[in-house]
Amino acid sequence: MNRPQWPAWPPPPTDEQRRALLRVLDSGRWGATDGTETRDFAAAFAARVGAAHGVCTVNGTVALFLALRALGVGPGDEVIVPAYTFVASATAVVLAGAVPVAADVREDTLHLDPEAVRRLVGPRTKAVMPVHLAGAPADTEALRGLGPAVVEDAAQAHGAARHGRPAGSLGDAACFSFQSSKAMTAGEGGIVVTDDRRTYERLWALHNVGRSPDGGWYEHPELGWNLRMTEFQAALLHPQLALLDDGIDHRAACAGALAAALGEVRGLALVPPPPGTTRHTWHLAMLRYDPRAFGGHPKSAFLKAMAAEGVPLDPGYRSLTRVPYVGDAAPCPVAEAAEDTVVWVRQALLMADEAAMGAVARAALSVQRAFTR
Repeated sequence: MNRPQWPAWPPPPTDEQRRALLRVLDSGRWGATDGTETRDFAAAFAARVGAAHGVCTVNGTVALFLALRALGVGPGDEVIVPAYTFVASATAVVLAGAVPVAADVREDTLHLDPEAVRRLVGPRTKAVMPVHLAGAPADTEALRGLGPAVVEDAAQAHGAARHGRPAGSLGDAACFSFQSSKAMTAGEGGIVVTDDRRTYERLWALHNVGRSPDGGWYEHPELGWNLRMTEFQAALLHPQLALLDDGIDHRAACAGALAAALGEVRGLALVPPPPGTTRHTWHLAMLRYDPRAFGGHPKSAFLKAMAAEGVPLDPGYRSLTRVPYVGDAAPCPVAEAAEDTVVWVRQALLMADEAAMGAVARAALSVQRAFTR
């Protein structure tokens, strides 16, 4: 079998990015307080995702921390997070001084289950943090009706939409990541967006050592930190806004081809997005793996065999119920079961061509035959 050549991620830099980086380098204005690149990018990105304001940060975890603090989350509070997510969703809550409480996810989509959240909301619940998992928006409408503030963890969802509304405009604040694996990347970086002016002013102060937007350099009316993005990162990111939709369209086509090709493989199928998804960014394609269709072999054996076939898949998350500092207010059996039954096709593989998606299915068939002899 001819093995596909998987694209590298991030993609090669563009001439526009090179010019932008040299522009910052030559200007001598490398920090966000000296130049205009970060300010201009924050405004452009916020507009792209349907929000009025944006504040750029050093990474996505810090963005979540800032959003929580700006919305009043602090010691003694609880924040409900999905059990099937990256650990940063929980560590950001701990950074804010609060307690992360894991809620289970829906069996069909692996997104946060609003009914599980409803059962956990109590007097200490200050916020809920839905994760737009794999690039498909969570059911924020159901969550907003529960009372606590909604902070979108949109780290994987640049350009996503739900019922025609962009991820970034679905909660009280939304946080995106620009870490190396993301659809827009500067190696690291993040942004918080919001429609609320007061929340924006608090975000600005918190990420800029407690200054106020209209205050002096040595005036610090509240506690804050230096959590600013650099001008280099903003210059690298801004040109990527124009490339975002083409990348999403490419991955969507490959995801469709993958779903069709997997129709020939028993026990391996695409996990669907939540109903209401109108724009899926396909940061990941999550696949449901049924060991019974593969001779009872565990997921770890399947991943090893697929890698030997030239298809490097990812094992995905462990449930946050395994993390000692996450509150276990309720069992999360769906998230825990996903540890053994879900594998990922990462973004770089989805940036190959549609023919390569057939190679994924053929590799899975080859593994299945070997496992079931």
